[in-house]
Amino acid sequence: MAWLLLLAAGAFEIGWPLGFKLADTHPRHFWLFIALAAASMTLSGVLLYLAQRTIPIGTAYVVWTGIGAVGTVLLGILCFDDAATPLRMLFLSLILIGVIGLKIVH
Repeated sequence: MAWLLLLAAGAFEIGWPLGFKLADTHPRHFWLFIALAAASMTLSGVLLYLAQRTIPIGTAYVVWTGIGAVGTVLLGILCFDDAATPLRMLFLSLILIGVIGLKIVH
């Protein structure tokens, strides 16, 4: 159950930079997207708190930030035309390998 909470926390971790980006690109709805970013931050933090009650905090934190980082980069590539250079993908895969490795050795 703790790992599901941590996955959900990581998903919400992606939500707040997305909210900031949308607030910037859609100024008419600025406050809506800022509110969504704030709600996403809150949910992400609460879910991380719940997950780390069972999962070691170092592992939980790295997995949480890794999901947020990898997810945000992929979202930027898919939705906002961010660069997907070979080196960028290499380093992104290293983050993903580290996150998976921590889950395996937990």
